[in-house]
Formats: sequence, C-alpha cells, structure tokens
Amino acid sequence: MADFGGEQEAFRLDAREWLQANVPAALVGQAEAITDAFMGGGKPSGDMDLWRQRIGEKGWGAPTWPKAYGGGGLTPAEARVLQQEMAAMGVANPIVGMGTSMFGPTLLEYGTEAQKQQHIPPIVRGELRWCQGYSEPGAGSDLAALQTKLEDRGDHWVVNGQKIWTSGAQWADWCFCLVRTDTTKKHEGISFVLINMRQPGVETRPIKLIAGSSPFCETFFTDARVEKTDMLGPENHGWTIGKRLLQHERSGQGGGRMLAGPNLVDLAKEFIGVDDKGRIADADLRTRVANTMIDAKAHALTLQRIAAESRGNVNPSATTSILKNSSTRIGQDKAELTLEILGHQGLGWEGDDFTPEQLQAVRGWLSGKAWTIFGGSAEIQNNIISKRILGLLDHQ
Repeated sequence: MADFGGEQEAFRLDAREWLQANVPAALVGQAEAITDAFMGGGKPSGDMDLWRQRIGEKGWGAPTWPKAYGGGGLTPAEARVLQQEMAAMGVANPIVGMGTSMFGPTLLEYGTEAQKQQHIPPIVRGELRWCQGYSEPGAGSDLAALQTKLEDRGDHWVVNGQKIWTSGAQWADWCFCLVRTDTTKKHEGISFVLINMRQPGVETRPIKLIAGSSPFCETFFTDARVEKTDMLGPENHGWTIGKRLLQHERSGQGGGRMLAGPNLVDLAKEFIGVDDKGRIADADLRTRVANTMIDAKAHALTLQRIAAESRGNVNPSATTSILKNSSTRIGQDKAELTLEILGHQGLGWEGDDFTPEQLQAVRGWLSGKAWTIFGGSAEIQNNIISKRILGLLDHQ
C-alpha cells in the first residue's frame, strides 16, 4: 500500500527538529569524519563525544531496539526516516561497531533478561567496545574446528587458547567468543561466552596489513576468567548462536559500504578525457565503468527487494550471503577501476605529490582485498546460497 504521509511524516518533522537542536553545528556535513572518528581506536572528544552522548541518551543510536534497554523503540519505517534526515544534514550515527551491528541484535534474541539489562544499555550509549573471538590459526573457514577451551572452575570458568583476525581487540572492552566445552563433539561441543578484555590473562597483538593499518589482532587467553552469568544460551549450543550472529555481520557487509568512493564517470572524464560526444574517451574503459555501475544499481535494487519481502521480519536471512558476495565483488571491481583511471596517481603511498583522495584510493584498494575473506569467505557464502536458497544438496 502506498504511504501518503501521516504518522511517518509527523515523525519526520519531529526527527528533523530534534536533529537540528542536538547535532553540534560543527558536525553538520561531516558524516564521513564522524564515522571515521568512532570506527577507529581513539576516544573522540569535544563535539564528537557530545553528539555521541546526545544520540545515546535519546536511544537513536540503536533506533529500533526496545526502549526498555535504552533503544529508540522506533518502527523500521521510522528508523529509515531518521536515517534519511541524518543523511540530509550530512551527519552519521556515532554509535557504531560490533556492539550494534552484530552482538546486540544476537543478545536481544538469545540473552537472558539480566544479560540484556547489563550489556544492551552501554552499547546503545556507545560506552563500550566489543570484538569478535571466532577464527583461530587452525579454524578459519572450518570454524567448527576451533580449539580455544573453556574449563569449569566451580564458581566460574577459565578460557585458554588463541584467536586471530580479532578486529579491534586492542581497543575492545568485551569479546563475544566461541569456545570449546566438549572435545568429543565438533559443532555440538561449542559454547558462546562473553569475555571481559580488561583483565589479566588477555593479550592482544595487532597485525599490520598491506594497507598500512592494524585493525586485526592475534588474541591470547591464558586462564582468563569468564563468569557463570556470561554464557549466552545453553552450554554446547553456541554454534547455533554463532551462526545467527554471522547473519547479522553479513547483513552489514552487504549493505553497500564497499560501494562507496569516487564517481567513476567523473573521475574517468577528468583523468582520461572525453570524446566528441562528451563520453569517456576510452571505449573499453567506458564499457567496464558502465557494467560496474549497472551491477551496483542491480545490487541496490536487490537490497530494496529483499527488504520489502522481509517486511515484518527484522532478522536477517540467508539472503545476506547473496548481498555480501555481490557488494564485495562490485566494490573490488570499482577499486580496481579507480586505480586504473588514476594511472600513476594511483600508485601513491605517501607524499605531497598525491591528494588525500588518491592515497585513500590506494589504501582502500588494498584493504578491500580482505572483504571476500572475512565474515565468511565468498566460497562459504556460495555454499550457503546453493544449499539454503537454491535448495541444492550434496551428492556423494
């Protein structure tokens, strides 16, 4: 049914009024800077922190989460309106990270009331950082082969083992972690626990990547304490919860972050030039740019269709695997084209001979290589698509 305004338009006016009154003036039009400030390891201060406090108190950092835990209590439609109004002002939600995108939604579904009361409000206010303890040196795509062990010590547990590719572990306050509690079973011997990262027995070692940054870590647990109240779900039932969380992660990865960046047509006309019809001069490049733009539009329309078909069901489905593979492939293609168009200006690592945008293009191209691996490799997503969406079965 068409929406002719009504309650949503009334909410739009309220949201616009609140944003105008509460977004610090210096942050208007600074959406990218806001996101960068809160996605890194620093502790933003001044107007940045003021914006975090205000939206956190309002609950709009997690707009659709229940008000009982500090969330906004908005409908999905209202949340979309809020996002539109923020985009119109050029501001971004400062409450970002694994707490809101991955762990929080999973906790709301599987957690006890006490766990929700303890952990959801600080996530909504952006007060604590979370990291993910999944992959291990011997358990990547075969995640169920993990060996990090949880042992019962009576009134508490201790965890021993190693995780790898732990994004933001060096900055995190808490870790949601898959651990082994039964060595006689594979998938059925895994539990999902919450680990306080600010304790003895937890060591993180950042891994420097080819893009020059260190968002990932090796993480070592040596008799790290886990309280009895910090297991999510029943013992040995963590695999189901862990898979559910991955759906939330892939939902975020498929939303289009990889598709950001420069306008390829404008960039090509600037660096390659135009023909007598005003088109990109290089016909082959023109075709490849057009194909990438078509793919990006098809991805956006698919995202809209999936959202419409799942209306009323706020939880992600196996279609997140389609979106993750689509967005990462298109994003990598776009990064490759960007450097090709830039020519020698797309070879810069540092120095005054390159603009900040050109340097970012190089680093973005390098860091984008990891997107088809983390969060479940492209091959794993293809398996999920073939089995859970297409209904194909393995034949022995």
